[in-house]
Amino acid sequence: MPSLRPWNEIKIIDSGEALEEIPAKFKKLDPHPYLALGAPYGKYLSPWFLRSNVLLRLGQAQFYLKELNKNYKLAIFDAFRPVEVQAYMVNHVINQKCNEKKLDPADTTNSEYIQLVENVNNFWAAPSYDLTNPPPHSTGAAIDLTIADELGPIDMGSDIDEIGDVACPHYFQKYKNKLAEFHLRRMLLKDVMLRSGFVQHPNEWWHFSYGDQLWAWLTKSSYAIYGRCFAVPSNS
Repeated sequence: MPSLRPWNEIKIIDSGEALEEIPAKFKKLDPHPYLALGAPYGKYLSPWFLRSNVLLRLGQAQFYLKELNKNYKLAIFDAFRPVEVQAYMVNHVINQKCNEKKLDPADTTNSEYIQLVENVNNFWAAPSYDLTNPPPHSTGAAIDLTIADELGPIDMGSDIDEIGDVACPHYFQKYKNKLAEFHLRRMLLKDVMLRSGFVQHPNEWWHFSYGDQLWAWLTKSSYAIYGRCFAVPSNS
C-alpha cells in the first residue's frame, strides 16, 4: 500500500460547491485517453467537469496566457476522475509497465515488480475510498493540462502521465541548449496557473489544483475546501 503524501494530513471541510461542465471555450484533448481505454466513469459519464470556482480560475489562467502569447491556449488532458477510474488507471499503468519489462504482474514478491509499483505510486495517487485522503482528481479540484497553439499541443519535453524525473516541473532548468525551451514553456504554464490561484504538483509539470489538500498544504491553509465528489452533475 503506498504511503500517504504529507498533504493527506490536511483536514477537509467541503464547501458543497457543484461540479460544472468545462465549457467549449477551453480546448479538450480528444479522444480522452482514459475513456478510450474503457475506464469506468459510470454515472458520471464524462471527465470534463470541475468545481465551479476552479473553472472561474481556469478562465483567468486562459486570459493571462493569451495576454502573454495570443497564439496559445490551454489544452485540457484530464479533469474530474472518480475513484473507480483512478483504480482502473493505476492497474492499467502497472500492467503496461510489467508488459514492457516482461514481468509477471501476478508475481508480487519479485523485487523488480515491487520497485515498478513503487515508481508508479510515486506519480499516481492511491485510489483511496477514505474520505480523509481522496485522490485529487476525485474532488473536482485538480486538472491535468498543457499549452496548445493553432497546430495542437506544443512540445513540453515529455508526455503527460510520463513516469520519471523528466516529469518534474524544473527538469530542464539545467539545460542551456535547445532543451532549455522546454523549461521556458513549463514555466509559462506554471506562471499563468499560479497567478490564477492554483498550485502545482511538485513532481508533475502538468498537474495543478485549487482547493484540495495539496493546495491547502502549499498555501498553508488550515483546511481544504474540496473533498471527494459524490453528486452527479445536474447537466450530465
